[in-house]
Amino acid sequence: MKRKFKLITGALVVISLLAFVRCQSTSEGGALGGTAAQKVYVAPGEHDEFYALVSGGFSGQLAVYGLPSGRLFRVVPVFSVDAEKAYGFNEETKPMLNTSHGFIPWDDAHHPDISQTNGELDGRWVFINGNNTPRIARISLSTFETEEIIELPNSAGNHSSSFVTENTEYVVAGTRFSVPVPQQDISIDEYKGKFKGAMSFIKVDQETGHMDLSFQIMMPGFNYDLAHPGRGKSHGWMFFSTYNTEEANSLLEVNASQNDKDFIAAINWKKAEELIAAGEFTTMPSEYAHNVYDESTHSATSTIKKEVRVIDPSKHPGLVYFLPTPKSPHGCDVDPTGEYIIGSGKLAAALTAHSFTNMLDAIENKKFDGEAYGIPILNYDDVVAGVVQQAGLGPLHTEFDGKGNAYTTFFISSEVVKWKLGTWEVLDRQPTYYSVGHLMIPGGNSRKPFGKYVLAMNKITKDRYLPTGPELTQSAQLYDITGDKMELLLDFPTIGEPHYAAGIPADLIKPRQTKIYKLEENNHPFVARSEKDTKVVREGNEVHIYMTTIRSHFAPDNIEGIKVGDKVYFHVTNLEQDYDVPHGISMIGAQTSELLIMPGQTETFIWYPKKVGVWPFYCTDFCSALHQEMQGYVRVSPKGSNLPLKWTLDGE
Repeated sequence: MKRKFKLITGALVVISLLAFVRCQSTSEGGALGGTAAQKVYVAPGEHDEFYALVSGGFSGQLAVYGLPSGRLFRVVPVFSVDAEKAYGFNEETKPMLNTSHGFIPWDDAHHPDISQTNGELDGRWVFINGNNTPRIARISLSTFETEEIIELPNSAGNHSSSFVTENTEYVVAGTRFSVPVPQQDISIDEYKGKFKGAMSFIKVDQETGHMDLSFQIMMPGFNYDLAHPGRGKSHGWMFFSTYNTEEANSLLEVNASQNDKDFIAAINWKKAEELIAAGEFTTMPSEYAHNVYDESTHSATSTIKKEVRVIDPSKHPGLVYFLPTPKSPHGCDVDPTGEYIIGSGKLAAALTAHSFTNMLDAIENKKFDGEAYGIPILNYDDVVAGVVQQAGLGPLHTEFDGKGNAYTTFFISSEVVKWKLGTWEVLDRQPTYYSVGHLMIPGGNSRKPFGKYVLAMNKITKDRYLPTGPELTQSAQLYDITGDKMELLLDFPTIGEPHYAAGIPADLIKPRQTKIYKLEENNHPFVARSEKDTKVVREGNEVHIYMTTIRSHFAPDNIEGIKVGDKVYFHVTNLEQDYDVPHGISMIGAQTSELLIMPGQTETFIWYPKKVGVWPFYCTDFCSALHQEMQGYVRVSPKGSNLPLKWTLDGE
């Protein structure tokens, strides 16, 4: 009996010690502290530590997630129409999707980048590219709404963008597909030598964020894949990865993979500024749209621009240099110091790190290995700083933790690999599920990374989630990188195909939030700032309804005198001045979406009545206990009817 008692007592001591050790490790934190679930848990009412702004790929939108929870907070409509928010459907935002090709209600959004000051994230704006119809958008991080979109002429496949210089002087964009410049009817077989790749430098106003296409550098007809601005010591330079230096135009998977090395193009944009100031450019006729949303009028306008300034680098020594890089590089990434430029050759067996210091020395001492279209090619051995050997298969993209470590995704071997800058040794590798593309460390492409998490964005999910037919959700995976070894914490599904993300501490964005639009500052041409301003006005067959909405009624709520064949404008102002109380409105038979109107905002939709009768409208956003009572009617009479306009204000 005593023996049994001693065994039980001993077991209890061991269990207690294990529990104590576990509690100690949990309280100490780090990669081994606590469980993965504890590390991503955000208690009810608490906020996430980081915003993750994730591209929606073929959705054309930008998704806002919290980290570490992985919760989806918002989808920001950018290049594609969005019925939930009426973006591209209401009259105010339709101009945002105008292009030189007309109204284009879709695009392929790839690479968001956050505005910076002194190389550090400042939380003002995020920029993102439209890949298909080349465009760059600017989104306000105080409203999380798209405020500006500029089209890029002379470009196609706007992939190596959008990337922001370290004081947000420029947003820079490169063309994936080289094209004839100017466009013309020539044989595709004349590709080599006659097609060009335009690098666009878009100036950003430091106060308003407004964009202006300052100039384009007309590069050889390669494919330009990704890019990164110089940081710190390399500030003033821009680096672009290139592939298809063979200038093939068919079966590129074979014909564009012949050369052992392609290039990273180094562009001295400070010198380009000097050339522009000195008038050393040509002005090229080019049509492109510039669309701006005005927060004062709550409306967008679209302007077609007619020309762009162009620089030919072959005529200006010192503007562009080529750094040989194995092989078909995708990622082009600069570490926080600005010293190392990392090339990720998709078909290479190693990662290549170029030295900015070595590059300047090679330029000064003319250590060239030939030229391409008048642009000097630097000698590989003179510019390379080191090589990460046997890192993985299919390297794509690298980011940095600010502690001297780099993290690279490998598409073929489906893993994230951690390695050391300067020694080029592999420190850790963790699997992803499956076929990872880009990754993101909050601030990991700036001078001040927040090296707590890495977010991997995967192309394939297979068995990670419940199946939903042939098409499965895309996925992201969150890793803790605070310890020596990476630890997988969380899988979460994403919208569209996530290509890249930008991460930022929540504390840099939360204080900037717009909560309401002040009614006294609403300068929309059809605003009704109170119910006494509501009215219905006929101008021929056009009818303008100045309407207000507030918990829990519309004014006016009953309207008569509308005729078949009229064009009816509903201009609806949300009178609420309370945070997070939007109102919606939907009209039966309207050939558009609902409106979703923020407090103090005015929006417009058009309704074409085609049938006589009495037709209801209602609020689509649950706003109060009497939300169901928030409705109204429009009486439609036959065309030619003499019934005058009549309306009531909430039952008057």
